[in-house]
Amino acid sequence: MNGEALYSIGELARMSGLTVKTVRFYSERGLLPVSRTASGHRRYGAGAVARLGLVRTLRDLGLDLATVQKIVDREVPAAEVAAVHAAAVAVQMRVLRLRHAVLSAAARRGSTPEEMDLMHRLARLSAAERDTLVADFLDSAFGDPADGPLPRVVRRSLAPELPDDPTSEQLEAWVELAELTQDPAFRSLMRGLFTGHARQDTGPPRKHTVALVAETVPPLLAAGAAPDSPEAAEAVAAISAAHAGFQGRPDDVGLRAHLAAYLSAANDPRRERYLVLLSIVNGWSPPDHPRREIGWFLAALGHHPLAGSE
Repeated sequence: MNGEALYSIGELARMSGLTVKTVRFYSERGLLPVSRTASGHRRYGAGAVARLGLVRTLRDLGLDLATVQKIVDREVPAAEVAAVHAAAVAVQMRVLRLRHAVLSAAARRGSTPEEMDLMHRLARLSAAERDTLVADFLDSAFGDPADGPLPRVVRRSLAPELPDDPTSEQLEAWVELAELTQDPAFRSLMRGLFTGHARQDTGPPRKHTVALVAETVPPLLAAGAAPDSPEAAEAVAAISAAHAGFQGRPDDVGLRAHLAAYLSAANDPRRERYLVLLSIVNGWSPPDHPRREIGWFLAALGHHPLAGSE
């Protein structure tokens, strides 16, 4: 071959890291240019070395031999084949992420076969099916968005939107979140929080009660104030009065009971977990839930009832 270096099939196999059997197979399929000595032994030149490297790369990428043949023979553009194959690999990756999400959640939670089946079905929902599931949950918890601006705002702030190309963490969070939204007790909890938050008066906007607790209590905790302290009594009076104004009713025993029930529900671990999962699915920053602050305030509320209510 014009004085170029020639290699035996064994030498070519060692150079490529393949077996002699594989190189012979590719030769017999016509993938490698080959010449023969007078005694009939195969000899390969530099072109065969380069082509064998390409064939091995294409095979490692998962292409079938027929497609590899067309590429090395330049019957089809390699870029075109790569684009089609990349799309197929993307589908395979999504399937693997779905499986990983379900198996990880099942292993962590010790799920039963029935629970695993539910999680698998939730993970495989299409975008339209996910939208329907979310809408059903939001309707149940917060009512029709046509009812006013508040339902629309709350729905937007609590609606999960799984991206088109989610990470394994987002898929796993979606599976758990979707399962949680199907729990009637959780739906009831969220509905109660919404109706408890809905304003009863028509005055100017007021700060949310949970936000007031989160704003008022940290300085008291930092100062070491106990729930039965005079400082705690002042905080209870101020927040109870604000909650009464928000509800459009007097600060009485019934109002204080409503406030305690509302804050207890707001501090429910299921609600906090929903917010954590929502932040993962939507790619938001982790929520800063005022669990400790609400717990302290509930204790203070118990220590400082209205005068004459004991």
